[in-house]
Amino acid sequence: QVQLVESGGGSVQAGGSLRLCAATGYRKISACMGWFRQAPGKELQGVASIYTGGSSVYYADSVKGRFTISQDNAKNTVYLQMNTLKPEDTAMYYCAAALSLHCSSWYTPGWYNYWGQGTQVTVSS
Repeated sequence: QVQLVESGGGSVQAGGSLRLCAATGYRKISACMGWFRQAPGKELQGVASIYTGGSSVYYADSVKGRFTISQDNAKNTVYLQMNTLKPEDTAMYYCAAALSLHCSSWYTPGWYNYWGQGTQVTVSS
């Protein structure tokens, strides 16, 4: 069982930054770790992903150049650094884990095996 606990959400003004963290609660597994977000009335959207066994990263076009996903395997933690935030980034953000040797379907919510409880990000204009 993989437990994911997100933190780091909050309220910021447009142009500000936040860093989300997800403690994964596992020692060392091969997994694709993804960040998703869901705004009220909208579908769950893939934001970024990273493979725990390598350095490959993937981003949604809407966040490229502003968000950075990274990991600290020693701390079993995945991060999402969010810069130049926009009001349209407002959403509940979730971390997810897919027990896989690749991230080829990283943007597909149904592909993931485990989900965190989410952390709210609110960006005001």
